[in-house]
Amino acid sequence: MTFNEFNFHRELLKGIRIAGFREPSPIQREVIPIIQNGEDLVAQAYTGTGKTAGFGLPIINKIRNGEIERALVITPTRELAIQVSDELYYLGRFCGIRTIAIYGGVGYGRQIALINRGVQIVVATTGRLKDLYKKGKIDNFNPEIVVLDEADEMLDMGFLDEIKEIFEYIPQNRQTLLFSATIPEPIKALADKILSNPKFISIIGKDRCTTNNVIKQQYYVINESQRDEAIVRLLESENIKKSLIFCRMKREVDRLSDYLQALGFNARGIHGDLEQSDRDEIIKAYRRNEIQILVATDVAARGLDIKQVTHVFNYHIPFDPQSYVHRIGRTGRAGREGKAITLVSTNEFRELQRIQKEVGADMELATIEIDVWDSDNNFSILEKMVREVTIDELAIDFIDSMEDMNYHEFVERVVTILLQQKNCSKTITIGYDQESVNSMLDDYYNEQKVARKNNRLKKRR
Repeated sequence: MTFNEFNFHRELLKGIRIAGFREPSPIQREVIPIIQNGEDLVAQAYTGTGKTAGFGLPIINKIRNGEIERALVITPTRELAIQVSDELYYLGRFCGIRTIAIYGGVGYGRQIALINRGVQIVVATTGRLKDLYKKGKIDNFNPEIVVLDEADEMLDMGFLDEIKEIFEYIPQNRQTLLFSATIPEPIKALADKILSNPKFISIIGKDRCTTNNVIKQQYYVINESQRDEAIVRLLESENIKKSLIFCRMKREVDRLSDYLQALGFNARGIHGDLEQSDRDEIIKAYRRNEIQILVATDVAARGLDIKQVTHVFNYHIPFDPQSYVHRIGRTGRAGREGKAITLVSTNEFRELQRIQKEVGADMELATIEIDVWDSDNNFSILEKMVREVTIDELAIDFIDSMEDMNYHEFVERVVTILLQQKNCSKTITIGYDQESVNSMLDDYYNEQKVARKNNRLKKRR
């Protein structure tokens, strides 16, 4: 199937072609005809499946053909609002489409002026949008199509009440589209309230194989004390162009990013406690490839869409399956290959199994083999070489030429070079193989059984 089959305007097809899209993704094939028919929609799809273009292309086409004048996209974060606005502008620029991202933390004036001047597509965060509606600043903005993007993220961030309030200001004669990676009960209830006879589309099952083929998923079972060493060795051994490292807590982000910088890695940390201007600057630098490694919390990385991310690392396993899906969806974008690597301790292994089961993830157990300095072996070999070597006259001339250098420093430098050139390292392994993991799990489960039995005996006494 090609995009020509949707009967898009030729100027929109030009934008699609220059953007590098060759054929519609599964979510795009499903939702575009529904949106073209003017029907309401609930679509379930993971991050990175092409859903922005899925709703954006038919909206742009409707505006270009004069079917509608305005559209509104509501997002959970300002980063996502900026990214969606940029992508829609890029796709529709030959159609004369104007977009604007509306979010808090900046002045009202320019945003209000552009909306009232007739920008066709407004992409907004919930807080700023609700504020503008409540204050009567955008009374003339009546979108014919409204999109809720990443609705489950809005639920997680506590924005559902704001969403309901926003829809009280929006005209009833509209087309409403809801996109979400998961559809929990509160999202179903919201859909019943704001949508009219919607079509339901889910590509979770259909797209799972494609996602797993594109994103190679590995996990390493390590001791808790090995996390830093493991992440460093992986960063050194993997062919990384741009990577994301997810941590659970802000203090982990600060500590790990500082640690990696001290080791010479091009890394920065980002989390919710940073000033918004600092976050924006870090993300811009990351986009411009001025930062190679971004260490982040889940909240800080929500809505982050960087197509060149080759690796996602879970420094700690996420708290729930949905977070795992959102994390690894930051790589393997737009059909590119990606790799997701998770570090787990034996105590966390059951959580990993639960995630594997719930999201259908095909994860591969892996180990890291690294060379470490074997000083005893190096020194014994070097000592034997020194005692047995015949002195070359050129060596004498060379020493004379280095008379400006302190004698002991000179000897220390020469010995260091010899030690480095004589590769006498030994190999150690980080991460347990399958047999070791099975054995440790057996021990762990047996300990749990004994503990439960002892607890029952104590209660009987």
